[in-house]
Amino acid sequence: MTGKYSDAQRREYLELIDRVSRVWLSVFENNRQFFSTDYWDLLSRMWQAGAPVRKTDALNFMTAIKSTHTAGKYLDTAMRYGYIIETENPNDARSKLVDLSSDMRPRLDEFFDIAVDEVLSASDAMKPPDTR
Repeated sequence: MTGKYSDAQRREYLELIDRVSRVWLSVFENNRQFFSTDYWDLLSRMWQAGAPVRKTDALNFMTAIKSTHTAGKYLDTAMRYGYIIETENPNDARSKLVDLSSDMRPRLDEFFDIAVDEVLSASDAMKPPDTR
């Protein structure tokens, strides 16, 4: 079957995903427990927020998990490992805020820097030979 892209381009894409996945694992010292779309959703969205978020909002970041209770288990695990911290919400005593720990934010900064470098490199490798 033919398509828009060559097999070589598709393979390069798969290699890109493998390289970025290995970098993601290194963020967690190769703890495969965190090699999950649920943690990806949670931690990347918290990084993107750039500030503390309400705990209930963080639970909703995990889009594949429909149960608040189950999402809470993932959040609790990330807190137990010290990747996320929980604080009181100064604007609402009924809710809590969560944020990336001071150690996790720079680790994710580095991850995203490497991931962008990998994307740029793969993009060059995926271009047809006559356009490189």
